Amino acid sequence: MAARATVEALLRDRKLDRTLTSALPECPGEDAVSPLGVEALDRGLAGGLPRGHVSEVVGPASSGRTSLAWAAMAAATRRGEYVALVDTFDRFDPPTAAACGIDLARLLWVRGQAVSKTSGAVDPAWLPGVRAVGGPGTFVERVIDRALKSLNLVVQSGVCTLVVIDLIDVPANALRRLPAATWFRIERAIEGSATAVLILAAIPVARSSGGKSIVLGGENPTRSALPTGSALPTSDALPTSSASRQVLWKGNHDRTRRLGGVRTSAGISAARSSQVRHVGFETALINAG
Repeated sequence: MAARATVEALLRDRKLDRTLTSALPECPGEDAVSPLGVEALDRGLAGGLPRGHVSEVVGPASSGRTSLAWAAMAAATRRGEYVALVDTFDRFDPPTAAACGIDLARLLWVRGQAVSKTSGAVDPAWLPGVRAVGGPGTFVERVIDRALKSLNLVVQSGVCTLVVIDLIDVPANALRRLPAATWFRIERAIEGSATAVLILAAIPVARSSGGKSIVLGGENPTRSALPTGSALPTSDALPTSSASRQVLWKGNHDRTRRLGGVRTSAGISAARSSQVRHVGFETALINAG
């Protein structure tokens, strides 16, 4: 025990104590997390997204990634906090967000540029932040670089306690090329602060040592496992069928039946734990009639 205490003291002296498993409380305090406002997920996250860390929400199209992020931003603005959205490809719709409960007066919207998404949109020679290249993918690459630089500036300001970066439409080959140093810088900038960073993407991108990965679209949950009152709005288009999701309809007649939402599940994991917690919840479409 004395040897361990000595090593831990040396790590703390060099400000490396965040690497210690003992530095992470199993049950973080109320001020140490940013609740999502979705009861089932907040329970699985031990209260919400850990502040001072980078977390991610990943999953296929229509799995509820945008819904979850908007719910988190709405919950934060209701608490009187300021939030930021780095909207890489300009997907954000303010009227819908306001209807979801987001206080737009407390939202910093960093708009990117709407560009087409194709598997070949990124030049094979591109290295993020290293050098420019010629070719058809250059414009997309500049948009991604600007989004990452904007994220870095926003978190360094310390004004917003929840910062979301939307990388959902970024081609997979571009995501895989993002250097780990990109996220190390973000993690360093928010370490010990009240800011939580949330990455939205189609595939796993990054999380800090104390961050969480929320993977949407797991096994289809049973109705009995779903909590009541956990519905949240969504802007994602929903598929008519999925092995991992169940579509919900509104109306009892063919002429009045409309798409109402989707029942899905999420797997929650952390960097220092091999355990994955599965929770089920429902998302509901607004303006669906």
